[in-house]
Amino acid sequence: MNPIQTAIALWTLVHKEIKRFTRIWPQTLLPPSITMTMYFIIFGNLIGARIGEMDGFSYMDFIVPGLIMMAVITNSYSNVASSFFSNKFQRSIEEMMVSPMPNWVILAGFVLGGMARGLGVGLIVTIVSLFFTRISVAHPFLTIGVVVLTAALFSIGGFINALLGKKFDDISIVPTFILTPLTYLGGVFYSISLLPTFWQGVSMLNPILYMVNVFRYGFLGVSDIPVGWALVAIVTFIVVLFGIALWMLENGKGIRS
Repeated sequence: MNPIQTAIALWTLVHKEIKRFTRIWPQTLLPPSITMTMYFIIFGNLIGARIGEMDGFSYMDFIVPGLIMMAVITNSYSNVASSFFSNKFQRSIEEMMVSPMPNWVILAGFVLGGMARGLGVGLIVTIVSLFFTRISVAHPFLTIGVVVLTAALFSIGGFINALLGKKFDDISIVPTFILTPLTYLGGVFYSISLLPTFWQGVSMLNPILYMVNVFRYGFLGVSDIPVGWALVAIVTFIVVLFGIALWMLENGKGIRS
């Protein structure tokens, strides 16, 4: 395929993915906004009023970046995991693989579709947060950059999950038993400086902690960990997981029986 044909194939796949989740927006876009609204009311207003300040900011302001990032992570991941597994289950992915379309285009198309949903939900949650607090962004470019990188990382993770899954139940195991606990323990609702030294060290093993803290630094200018190292870690994860996903796709892992 020449570059123009490759670009058309990529755009077609991305467009299909975007239409897929926007067509059923009451199931894909509305529930996260309602869930996050409940978080803002319960944790921000009711509990936050009793907690007071966190790292020099009101508790509501402190948790807003974490809640936005949590929405981006879960929706980027789940969109690709469910979409690609559905294509694999219906065997339509085999038609893509025997077409002249390069494997990296297939991977990139699903990943970009997942990023679109994750970023879209993140924007909705950001708008919802404006009803509860006034948002100020200390480092706009860093904020945008890290949320895009995070959406890409977890979209790739969802792709790998879908490749490895053998039945529909398999694509819910990782989000339920791994992704959700790591997200809640990733500094969304608290600063790790409040933890004992041992548990601070344990928290450093949680990759979501780095993303939440860099994103919070973009908003508030405060972080529990060095921002530079966190960015390096995120980019490294993306490169490694993209390589693994592409290798699995090219070798038919989880597709060819």
